[in-house]
This record gives sequence, C-alpha cells and structure tokens, in this order.
Amino acid sequence: MSDTPGLNILGNEPSNPGRRRFIQGVIASGVAVSAMQYRFMQTARGQSSAGAERLITLNVNGQTRRVGVLKQETLAWTLRYKLGLTATKLGCDRAECGACTVTLDDTAHYSCSVLTHTVRGKKVVTVEGLASPDGTLHPVQQGVIDEQGFQCAFCMSGFMMAAAAFLKKNPNPTRAEMAHGVSGNLCRCQDYDKILTALMKAAEHTRRANNVA
Repeated sequence: MSDTPGLNILGNEPSNPGRRRFIQGVIASGVAVSAMQYRFMQTARGQSSAGAERLITLNVNGQTRRVGVLKQETLAWTLRYKLGLTATKLGCDRAECGACTVTLDDTAHYSCSVLTHTVRGKKVVTVEGLASPDGTLHPVQQGVIDEQGFQCAFCMSGFMMAAAAFLKKNPNPTRAEMAHGVSGNLCRCQDYDKILTALMKAAEHTRRANNVA
C-alpha cells in the first residue's frame, strides 16, 4: 500500500470517491465562472446583441482619450478595463466603500456609480494622474510613502483621491476635519488611525508646496 495519505497504488489518485467528485466539482465551477466572466467582458466591449458602443472623447489625467462605451457602462469599468488605469479599484460596486474614487473637476466621486458618457467635458483624474509630469509625487502620495499608512492597500487609491480633493478645499485641516473629509471611504483592514496619520502628513506636504504656514 502507498504510504501517502489519500492516494492509492494504482495511479496516485484520491482513494475517496467523494473527495474526487468534490475536486472535479471545484474545477468545473472555476471553468463556469471563467466562462461567465468572458461573456461579461464581451458584453462590456459592445460585442453583445443587446447594445452597441458609442465612441466618445474623455479628458483623463490631462490626456484626450477616445474610447467606445456602452450607454449603461460605468466610469470605473471604462477606466480599468478599457483605458488600463487599474489603480481605480472595484470593491462594493455600489457606492459604499470608496475604493473606486476618482475626481471629476477636482471633486471626489465614486466612479462605480457614474456613467462614462456623462463625464464628457469634465476633467477626470485617477491615482495615475496625481504626480506632476516631471515625476514629482503629489503631496498625498508622498505622505502615504512617508508614513506607510496602509496595510493591504486595496482601499489606498480611493483614500488618496478623496484626500487630494479635500486638500484642494482645505489645505490646513485638523485631524477630525480630515477624518470627516475622507469618511466616504472604508478600510477593510480597519487601519484608520495610520491612514489618518499618512493623510495629515499629506496635508503638511501640501502646505509646504503652497508656502502656507
């Protein structure tokens, strides 16, 4: 007999038929999910008979981008899967977690709840567009680096965009004001104290860049 638990001597397959069926079921489920994702991607690309894409022009991170979008397509989907700007995360996909936050004309918005065709003529900025053209980091980016304020960092881009928009209106906030300013963003690691410390460092960098005491 084989000394390896769960294996037999006729080919090292699981000796328990129930376990074998379970493994086969997991594999089959994975194939089904992949197929569903592929079909969804095809739909989003306008290859479904349910609708057709319309070519529009967007101003994203200071660049003019031409992209085909569906009437019901969200800005988050367009940014991630058509323009390749994957710093914008999809979390809840229902305007609750803030992971998809971008700025539209310097105001923070949940991009998962904004239809792409409605932002024509507006200035869209994502995390990829925060740094200056010469590579100088935005104060929020520098503050996050200085304080290492995030754990898993899935929520980081949303917090950064919310903070960047808030600091344009209030470059000298108290800690409580900063907490209120980014309160539309959630951290599943619950590292809020460290996040606020990083964002307050960002405020310090903002004041220094603007020569504000």
